[in-house]
Order: sequence, then structure tokens, then C-alpha cells
Amino acid sequence: MAKPKGGEKFLAFDLGASSGRAVLGRFEDERLSIEETHRFENGPVAVRGTLYWDAPRLYQEVLEGLRKTVAAARDGLSGVGVDTWGVDFALLDKSGRLLGNPVHYRDQRTDGIMEKVFAIVPRDQIFAATGVQFLQFNTLFQLAAMRMKNWPALDQAQTLLMMPDLFHYFLCGIKASEFTIATTTQFFNPKTNAWADDLLKALDIPAGIMPGIAPPGTVLGALDGEARRAAGNLELPVIAPAAYDTGSAVAAVPVDSAAAPGSWAYLSSGTWSLMGIEIFHPRITPESLAHNFTNEGGVAGTFRFLKNIAGLWLIQECRRGWGLEDGAEVRWEELDAAAAAAKPFKCFLDPDDPLFIRPANMPQAILEYCRRTEQPAPQTRGEMVRAVLQSLALKYRLVRDSIEETAGVKIEVLHVVGGGSRNELLNRFSADALGVLVMAGPVEATAIGNLIVQAVAQGRIPDLAAARALIRRSFPLRAYEPGPDLAQWEAAAERFKEIVAKGHSQKKG
Repeated sequence: MAKPKGGEKFLAFDLGASSGRAVLGRFEDERLSIEETHRFENGPVAVRGTLYWDAPRLYQEVLEGLRKTVAAARDGLSGVGVDTWGVDFALLDKSGRLLGNPVHYRDQRTDGIMEKVFAIVPRDQIFAATGVQFLQFNTLFQLAAMRMKNWPALDQAQTLLMMPDLFHYFLCGIKASEFTIATTTQFFNPKTNAWADDLLKALDIPAGIMPGIAPPGTVLGALDGEARRAAGNLELPVIAPAAYDTGSAVAAVPVDSAAAPGSWAYLSSGTWSLMGIEIFHPRITPESLAHNFTNEGGVAGTFRFLKNIAGLWLIQECRRGWGLEDGAEVRWEELDAAAAAAKPFKCFLDPDDPLFIRPANMPQAILEYCRRTEQPAPQTRGEMVRAVLQSLALKYRLVRDSIEETAGVKIEVLHVVGGGSRNELLNRFSADALGVLVMAGPVEATAIGNLIVQAVAQGRIPDLAAARALIRRSFPLRAYEPGPDLAQWEAAAERFKEIVAKGHSQKKG
């Protein structure tokens, strides 16, 4: 491969739903090293019944990250880019000012909105135009809720910017929607590579507020205003990475370029689990719709054919609740040890049941699910955590089976990236449930993917294959082989399907 120029540095801002950080990446000696230079809290702010993101405060943290990273880099940077979670957005007026803080995707304004939208535009027509799975908090449904509930900001808006696009605009003044984040909206047409204007028009959503599309790796402009001052007047290019965090995470999957397409799957594991395969053309078929798969834009001409699964959110919320009970933080290590010692397969949960979307008390929601599905309830924290982890692994198996059936592939390896790749118990359960090799790492996949797209854009790395080879050399990976208890997992998989089906029927009843 062509060797990256020695000592070049890039800055990635990776903003997640619970925290954000600035990460300095150094490309040197055919390797990449990373250093976290700034970390800050993120989360919803409730004001009179509405959940918001505090965008101005987050931008102040971005500026602080700029200051710290420029100081750490010492001899300059070659680029900066931002990735965030998907679906949420900000509205700007004609002067480019915020029309209020962005609303959080877990806000209740979209409750019941999907059925109202389907009464105007049928579900199959929306999928045919966008290829995106149906989640009630998708941008399409958020905007439809604003229209149906007469939110005035929608009529006052001049521009809609998705969250990473908003921060790029704050940094350099350029309004554009990066491709990977645009595809999360459910009103981007991947066949025409343009906004689905007819769909927006049918729902009385102003298509004129949508900005132009920027491919990942686009150099948007240079820092200006307060951002340039925070960087010590450094003339620094603002580069759109794969601005949707899952797009960046999948770009960093350390798969060998010799691996056949469809022979490996990825699992971006964290608050959410996003599981799928990398393809070169969207699969917008009746089968994809039936399984509620999504086609999201990737880097280097790829799409991510995947499904969202409510991941470690369930344990995060249990941990938060238990911390309030104890008056002290509950350590992950304690929960993992208790789960490892707990009785296996006592009960099963569908991680995507509506009970778990926004519960006031997650442990109570889990007990209610067990009651509703007539299962023995977990009696200890260890049993509850084990039930969640085993259920996640079995849900991954169901999704794997659906991918193979729908896409006509045979998955032999699962690459787990992101913070959840550190969860050894979940990795072991996943290898057992799927009966395939699980490769875990890198942990910091999202920031790494952000950095490598910037580096490719600036010619420091020739292409995605070379970038993934560099990642394999630079970061430790861990392999998990299926264990000896596959027969137990086969039986558990059948029982899990029965419980999920019962949960669905009870919910409808």
C-alpha cells in the first residue's frame, strides 16, 4: 500500500447520545494512533414535557476540544470532521440562526404518528422511495408530527440540517447534508441520490429546506469565526467524514479485502446494536420491507443493509436505576461478574419491545415483560443482566438468519466494533448463538472511521481497503470461537422465538 505521509494528524469529533469526545489521530509509520483530548457529557434536557438536545452547549464543548487538540498536536492538523447519531435535526431561519434547540429522538411527539402518516402515504410506497426501515423517531415522522401538531418552526425554517451537518455549519459556515446522515432521514431516495421530494410534498413538508448532498470525504470549507479563533487562527479544513456514527464505525471494520462480500457481517455495538452487511446497491425489495431492513449510505460507494436493535440501552438504564437505589454508581465489572455466574436461559426478552423504548424504570419494565409473556422473572441483578445479554445474542441470530434469507448470503464471521466490543460475555454469547467466529474490535471504531475518511479525502491513504489494512495493523482484535454448548443454544433459540412471538401477540391483544 502507499504509505501515509509521516506524522500527519486529524481531529475527529464523535458525538454520541450520552457523551462526546474529541479524538486526535496520528498517521505515522504505516499505523494510526489515537488520543482522546476532550470528553464531555451529552443527554436530553426535559423542558415542560419536551426532550431537547442542548446544541449551543455541545458546540462550546466542540470549541474546547478544538483548543485542546490543537495544543496536543503541536505542529498543526490536516483536517477536522464531526460524526453524530442519526435522525435528529435542527432548523435554521433565513439568517442562519437556530429556530430553537433540536428535539431528542426519544421525545413523545412521534407517539402514534406512523399510523397517521401511513393513512396519507402507504408504508410500501415510503419504503419503495427510500429503502429505510420504519422507526417511529425517523426524521420523516418527526417532521410529520411537527406538521400535524402545528409546530410553527417548520413554516419559519429556511434550512434543515442533520446534527453533524449542524456542527459542520457552526465550524465553517457551509450548509450541506452529508450522504450517510441524509440516508437516515427516511426521505432520501438512494436510487436517484436525491431527496424524495414527492414524499415530502405528500406530507406537506417543505422540500425546499433540504440542503445539497455532500459525499463522505467532501472538504466543506475552512474553520471560521469563533472556531478559527479557538484553533489559534489555524487554517484548518472541515471535512465531512461518514457523518452518521454507524457509517464511520462500519468504515473502520477491519475486514480483509480478500473476504468475499456477504461472507461477513458487522455489529456496531453500544447503546444501539446495528447489524448488517456491506453491499454496493440498495436492496429495496418486498422481502427487505417484510423484515424491516434498512439501506443506509456508506463510504466508497457502499450501502449498509442492516437492522437496528435496541442494544446495551437496556443494561445502561438498569444500571442507572440501580445507581439511584444504591446512592452510588454501579460498576459494569460487578454486573458482568454477576451475570456470568447467573443461571443461563432463565427468561428471554425481545430487546425491541415498546416496553423498553422509554421506561421510567427499566428493571420494572423487564419484570413486566416476563409477567406478560408468562416467564419466571429474574430475581437478582445478575440474572437480569444475563437475560438481557443472552436475549441480545439470540436477537442477533434472528437478524443474521433474516439477512441470509433476504440477501442470499452465508455469513461466516461477525465483526463487532464499538464500545460494546469490550463486553466479553456478550461476545461469547454471540459466538455461541450464531455459531460463527466473532472478531471484536476496534473499540473506538467510530472515531477511527471518521479519521480514516478524512485521511482518504486528503490523499494520506489511497482507499478504504488500504485504510482497513492499516486499522488491522494498528489496533488489537480478539477472536471468540463458538463454545461446546451449541445444542443448548439451539434449544434456547427456539424458545426465544416463541417468547418474542408471544410478546407480539400479547401486545396486540
